[in-house]
Amino acid sequence: MSVVSSVVVPYASYLRVYEPLAAFQEPERAHWARYARRAVLPTAQDELRGSLADLLATPPVGVPVHESGDAFVAEVDGEVCVCPWRTRLRGWLALEELEDLFPAKVLDAVLPAVVRGQAATDHERWRRRNPDARPWIRSTVWHVPVRWFVLFSDADRLYVPAGREDGESGEKGPLLRYRTPMVEARRRLARTLKTLRETVDEGPLAAGLVDVGRWLEEFHPRSLVELDYGGLVHALDGRALADDRSAADVAEGIAALRAGDGDGAGEAYARLAERWRAVRNLQNAN
Repeated sequence: MSVVSSVVVPYASYLRVYEPLAAFQEPERAHWARYARRAVLPTAQDELRGSLADLLATPPVGVPVHESGDAFVAEVDGEVCVCPWRTRLRGWLALEELEDLFPAKVLDAVLPAVVRGQAATDHERWRRRNPDARPWIRSTVWHVPVRWFVLFSDADRLYVPAGREDGESGEKGPLLRYRTPMVEARRRLARTLKTLRETVDEGPLAAGLVDVGRWLEEFHPRSLVELDYGGLVHALDGRALADDRSAADVAEGIAALRAGDGDGAGEAYARLAERWRAVRNLQNAN
């Protein structure tokens, strides 16, 4: 997989968990320890390019035949943490959602029913052998779910404008991401869920937070949680990215609900909705 390609593939965002090496059993722990010492590591765009290249094959490859040995690498207080790609597992999970996202004719043209059927059979066989498996990465297209922003504060935000480089990863901007320790992500989620249950009826946001919370509980408490705008940075101009404070808007709205300030909560939500409406309009145009 090339890490030097200049082709940029939009428009997905990602929620990732980086676990310390101690969370992995041998021999996988030794593999990731060696992997983290590499001079050059692949990026999210490299991973997505590889997935799209599989779809362009004849016949298309809906799910890789073998699991990826790649990962993203970060440090938490000097401790190396890795986020395995698990591309094959995530491919199976994505296929389960495709029928809700595309008309049948479009789906059959991109990925024939026979390919999807074989992938489903392979997944079921694999799942029986690996009942506790879960992905380290969640992704979505054309937006960032509100429930993801709940995990972060504005202080967790990193914005790298176009033409500049992130000093840690070496990736060139534009780049917008949030990173926070697992303990903080879990604390914010629990507090937000408590506020929602005390102030509004159970709804999609509360249900989504329960789902994310169950997922986060699967990981080591010293993990790092990351929200990456990924290819969405190419759906927003530089000014919009620089001004994007979505996590702060969500936090402000939840704080207003907690204080009984319905108007303040509405204003925060309106800012958030207006910002992401522009991106949704691009999806519809596309």
